Amino acid sequence: MKKSLLFLTVLSLLAQAVVAQVKPVNIAKNDNHFLYEVYDYGEKIDTSQMWIALYNNEYQIASQEVEGNLVPGYAREVTIVNLDRDSTYQLAKFTGTGDADCYEVASPFSRSDIAYDTARVDGLTRYTCHINSNKLEFFVQDFPSDINPLPYYGRFKGIVVCFKRNDQTYLQLAQTEFWKQSGIVPFRDGYRNCQRVTGRELSNLKKQKLVITTRIFDDVQLSWGQKNDHIEGDYRANTPFDSVLHFAGGTLALKRVRLPQLPSHYQTFIELHQRSNGDAYDRTGSVFVIPGADNDLKPNFFDAINYSIDSIPYFIGKDGQKYQGVRPDLSSLRQYFISSFIYSPPVELMRFFTPFGVGHFNDRVQIDGLEWADETYYKQEVTDLWSVLQGEVWIGVWIGNYDGGGHKVTLDIKSYPGSEMWEERPKYDGYVTSLFNTCNVLEMAGQNYGKLFATDSLETTFHVVGDEKIRLRYISTGHGGWDGGDEFTPKPNTILIDGEPVFTYTPWRQDCGCYRRFNPVSGNFWNGLSSSDYSRSGWCPGTATQPVYFDLPPLEEGNHTITIAIPQGEPLGGSFSHWAVSAALLYEN
Repeated sequence: MKKSLLFLTVLSLLAQAVVAQVKPVNIAKNDNHFLYEVYDYGEKIDTSQMWIALYNNEYQIASQEVEGNLVPGYAREVTIVNLDRDSTYQLAKFTGTGDADCYEVASPFSRSDIAYDTARVDGLTRYTCHINSNKLEFFVQDFPSDINPLPYYGRFKGIVVCFKRNDQTYLQLAQTEFWKQSGIVPFRDGYRNCQRVTGRELSNLKKQKLVITTRIFDDVQLSWGQKNDHIEGDYRANTPFDSVLHFAGGTLALKRVRLPQLPSHYQTFIELHQRSNGDAYDRTGSVFVIPGADNDLKPNFFDAINYSIDSIPYFIGKDGQKYQGVRPDLSSLRQYFISSFIYSPPVELMRFFTPFGVGHFNDRVQIDGLEWADETYYKQEVTDLWSVLQGEVWIGVWIGNYDGGGHKVTLDIKSYPGSEMWEERPKYDGYVTSLFNTCNVLEMAGQNYGKLFATDSLETTFHVVGDEKIRLRYISTGHGGWDGGDEFTPKPNTILIDGEPVFTYTPWRQDCGCYRRFNPVSGNFWNGLSSSDYSRSGWCPGTATQPVYFDLPPLEEGNHTITIAIPQGEPLGGSFSHWAVSAALLYEN
């Protein structure tokens, strides 16, 4: 093992040593085509090619064309440098578009804002500078034309034959004689009628066009007292796509959307913007998907939203209270199969917490050294839930409050490509099963709080087929907002598989003081602390709670139980502690 590792290390060093050679290149004065090798360092050294074609004191730079079915928004680019005008022109045209979607950035070739040190090294002029803690070196050979394949670093006297960053070679001249190459096109061919933009604008366009964005909610109000919507009859036939519906007195918004099926290299995030529209308090919020609503399986959580919270399965706890819709219907004989064949609770995409009055109350209190934010912004990756985020999807957002103004939210789902190529996602490479969810998003329609842990544990059944790899995605936050309540007291969450303790996790956030600027009307105390500064059970006012993940041990095929046990605290007067826990199993075939 050690010998193999040593051998690979020696090979790697030898490869870098070969690449790092810098010496003059045999270039004729009339050469007008140049081929560069570009090096990309990772687990191995990958190379690509860059071409330069020089005509009449103007040259074009083009990289090797990517062939095949490209992702939407991919930009094909060339750069033209005009030596007489001392100017560079970066041209970009986006795939699948016409000439109207062509952009051009013009900038000076010579740069006085970068200070270079110069030295003669083995017959070459070396230009050295430091940018963002990186050491950059350009090795330049005498030539009648000033050619730099990386023109945004400036103009040098001669032709660049090698570029190094932090002593590693990233580009070097490999070939100078004339040759025909299909990857390089005549100047400006295919780049007509380009719109002039700044470099920053083009950089933003290149990023924005690659991102596949679905706007779910646009400045939607979540507040108490709004009229509830209701869908009569066949809700799948009668619920229009992309219409915002309000339920639970207006505190819950729901939309039926169509999401694209994406290649597996895409990473998907949800982005939420929230601001107070009159509510001054920190509130629990949740973004969720309703399993089963897309295929009309009965019952599903939409029945609880549209009709009554008691229309979905519930159980009676040892405390004598009813807990609706928090776990699959264990009485069904079909529990042997994947839980999408029976009632499943909502799949929670993100748990978030509003701060104290951000936006609406920014003018109430002024504190030296603090500038209140206009809104809170939450962004969380949900790529691992991809199987419930494609096709027909029912997405909801909820903020628990009894305020007439409440809150306003904007929600997007954004997917970012990890490759230039559009490759179909492999089928059956995994799926998601919702296990339980005590986050009572129908609180204002009568759904009970998750206070069952004082007398019960929460148990449900799941099924294993073959030798699947299974991960538990778990979100847990404690509530009980008084000194000694579970909001301010660390409590271990014990996870049992088939009755045996397997994992223990204590949700606790000690960084809440970092988010003071989002909490303009948080209570300020005599000792200099604010209410929003206090550590809490897995959350802070103005933050999203990150899921935690547990790899389940190997399990035999068949049914298994999972149990959550939390030592919930005792009530105090009319107040009580409760826990909002949600979990899903991520199966990998």
